[in-house]
Amino acid sequence: MTKKADPVDKVVDLTSGSAVTSPIRRKGIYLLPNILTTGALFGGFYAVLSGFSGQYEWAAMAIFTAMVSDGLDGRVARMTNTQSDFGVQYDSLSDMVSFGVAPAVVAYGWGVSDLGKLGLAAAFVYASCAALRLARFNVQAELGDSKTFTGLPSPAAAALVAGFVWSTYEIESILALSIAGAVLTAVAGLLMVSNFKYPSFKEFDMRGRVPFIKILYIVIGFVIINIDPPRILFLLAVGFGFSAPLIWAWKKMTGLLSRKAS
Repeated sequence: MTKKADPVDKVVDLTSGSAVTSPIRRKGIYLLPNILTTGALFGGFYAVLSGFSGQYEWAAMAIFTAMVSDGLDGRVARMTNTQSDFGVQYDSLSDMVSFGVAPAVVAYGWGVSDLGKLGLAAAFVYASCAALRLARFNVQAELGDSKTFTGLPSPAAAALVAGFVWSTYEIESILALSIAGAVLTAVAGLLMVSNFKYPSFKEFDMRGRVPFIKILYIVIGFVIINIDPPRILFLLAVGFGFSAPLIWAWKKMTGLLSRKAS
């Protein structure tokens, strides 16, 4: 998750005839949020190495671990008031490795490569769309609605690909499975550069008090995921990833039917 730039200090320039403010840049970087970003980066790096060695289960788990670190770094930065321009850029580069390059490499090695050039194209579509998604987000970060994301967030797209690989890595490789993996990889990439709106969950206050029942829901959620982590996490990623297109299609359909009825 991207961290906003920290406010710069202002000083008064008394050398000129009028009071002019100018920014002062602090030296150094904030340690805590950037440690979490480094953890996410290491998860993506480890996933790439595991994909090269054929350890797709470990590769998928590393990507999901990177998602946890990436989800925490921005929140920690906001909670501790340690946002910085460095953190914004570092987070974006880390996301490209962990949620752009790593899922494409893992999917390609898992079985998408069986399709030859088509498999290579699917993996590259995903990686290039991740780069475009991150670049667009960085440009629109200060202009867009903080409550929503335009396009599927790259961690969610990575969860789609990694969840599919994790759920099927033990199944004997067949052409139909490779085709399904290639299609899902390409679609996940295209969803990242779409104009569909996804909730950002940034309004969730981790410092505030919550009803006891919400803690119980979290515990139940962990229990359910623990039943079958690969498939449960994949289903959650599918539900989130395709929710926006389905909602858009439903609104279009109901609007068309209402116009016909009138």
